[in-house]
Amino acid sequence: MDPASVAAAMVAAQMSQAQMAVAAKIMRMNADNSASIAQLVDAAAKNASSLANVAPGLGQSVNISV
Repeated sequence: MDPASVAAAMVAAQMSQAQMAVAAKIMRMNADNSASIAQLVDAAAKNASSLANVAPGLGQSVNISV
């Protein structure tokens, strides 16, 4: 192999390594976001179940004066 081919192969290998690192970071970020969304939905479900036994119409009329 000539030196130019070796150099081109090394540059391509470095670029692919950087692309893999970026892809791994994006996958970790997506997994973290999915976990956060799941926690938010779980908390909303818990709050809704705790409000299931309150009187009908509670919280519909709010009077705010400044």
